[in-house]
Amino acid sequence: MNNFNKDIFTGLTFIAGLFGFISGEFIISSTLFASAAISSNIQLDNKSS
Repeated sequence: MNNFNKDIFTGLTFIAGLFGFISGEFIISSTLFASAAISSNIQLDNKSS
């Protein structure tokens, strides 16, 4: 996943988490925030040895 796709995914999951939090779906919003945090911190190396 290149950086642009990764940024789009992280942004969309964060926005969806905010909407879920505002609407009262706390379990779903917590899951979305966690997936946004994990996807923003994961390092995928596509090096062929």
